[in-house]
Amino acid sequence: MTVDVEDYFQVSALEAVCPRSSWSSSDYRVKNNVYRILELFESHDVKATFFTLGCIAEEYPGMIREMVEAGHEIASHGWDHVRVSQQQPEEFRQDVTRTRKLLEDTSGAAVTGYRAASYSINEENLWALDILAESGYLYSSSIVPVKHDLYGMPEAPRFAFDAAGGALREIPITTVTIAGKNINCAGGGWFRLFPYAFSRWALRQVNEQENESAVFYFHPWEIDPQQPRFKNLALKSRFRHYLNLEKMQPRLERLLGDFQWARMDQVFMDADK
Repeated sequence: MTVDVEDYFQVSALEAVCPRSSWSSSDYRVKNNVYRILELFESHDVKATFFTLGCIAEEYPGMIREMVEAGHEIASHGWDHVRVSQQQPEEFRQDVTRTRKLLEDTSGAAVTGYRAASYSINEENLWALDILAESGYLYSSSIVPVKHDLYGMPEAPRFAFDAAGGALREIPITTVTIAGKNINCAGGGWFRLFPYAFSRWALRQVNEQENESAVFYFHPWEIDPQQPRFKNLALKSRFRHYLNLEKMQPRLERLLGDFQWARMDQVFMDADK
């Protein structure tokens, strides 16, 4: 179970109407939403991995420490949601190094995991995996083996594989194969789009038929249907961001009860697993 800790105005779908220059004057809602998630996880006895933006951790250090105190894993989501596809190697190195140091200093815990903004590692920038290993990360969850206009690497393995000469483990976002095509069944907008029955079926297929653990992800803003809404969005962006927000938390409640969940490091990196 994973949470990508970013606020509603920091997502790629809203880049056209929420430039970084406007962030400081925006209505921050991430802290309250994260505390709601922590309560939800506690009520279901679930420990999760929180892939957190450095700029959010810098703003809310107490929240980060409370995540760790509750038994959750802190991992890196980069500093301020710049996609890897928009960075040069040295920019990326500085970004992931700066973020890891801040998260470790704030949380008092080792940070070994990373997730790229908008899953933006693909066949054109696999150098990023080498840099992550060189920067002290042990795993990444940044590749989605699907075809998508913003992300995706359809030919990538569907399940965890070694990268960077064996120094890093890449743990792709979970998909289910239907009629020879990989379908994202791992959360986010897909979880809001598909009926819950499909998501439950797909995850059970991965668990029971393929004997693999699944990676699920969502964002704090997805349980916040009262968030400010931008009217000048492109139709596709509006659909992706606002679809079925009111259904997200009830579906999460069912998901947490229907499956067993744990932290990324415990499921995929523990030698005893």
